[in-house]
Amino acid sequence: MIATHIDLGFMEKDAVRRNDTCVTFDEILKLAQENKVDFILLGGDLFHENKPSKKILHTCLKLLKKMFPFHFEILSDQSVDFGFSKFPWVSYQDGNLNISIPVFSIHDNHDDPMGAHARCALDILSCVGFVNHFGRSMSKDKINISLVLLQKGSTKIALYDLGSIPDERLYRMFVNKKVTMLRSKEDENSWFNLFVITGHQRRVSKRKSRHCSEDFYSWQELKDYCASI
Repeated sequence: MIATHIDLGFMEKDAVRRNDTCVTFDEILKLAQENKVDFILLGGDLFHENKPSKKILHTCLKLLKKMFPFHFEILSDQSVDFGFSKFPWVSYQDGNLNISIPVFSIHDNHDDPMGAHARCALDILSCVGFVNHFGRSMSKDKINISLVLLQKGSTKIALYDLGSIPDERLYRMFVNKKVTMLRSKEDENSWFNLFVITGHQRRVSKRKSRHCSEDFYSWQELKDYCASI
């Protein structure tokens, strides 16, 4: 299941709409359970702010504490996929946790890491094992886009991920060939390739600022940046 831009906490001080986003998130999780999904993929902005209120964070944790079945395995190197985390492995394989539906999420510009330690609310969810935060670039000089390799039966998915990056910086990285994408060298044509990129990453702009147009993200363009693993 794919969901995006839930923006938990939006208008939480409004007397009428304060619970809207939490109700929406609850509905998403219930639909996932009813449809017996294998995992949930969040495309950014789970939270409306980098520092959500205690009430919103508590509600999010409470909603995520649900149990669902899963039937797939992860094949890629998790130390690369989640290398920036203190716990570089997918949550449901942690022997200290009882997680039976994985949630993967990138960050967008509302809930992106910031501050002296570059942290965000997704890092808290990742630390407790409820969300697998991926797509985070740790360098300002280059971008290494990793991939998560998933398999269920004979179906294979290569999940590429890129969290929010300032548009001009991302444009500069692509133009200066500072972007590298990993790609499976084993049966590379047998994978469904899915690139998760944020909704606020500008593709079209009326401003004079530089940005990556949709052409930058076509497979014909991206394959030039690929390195096999």
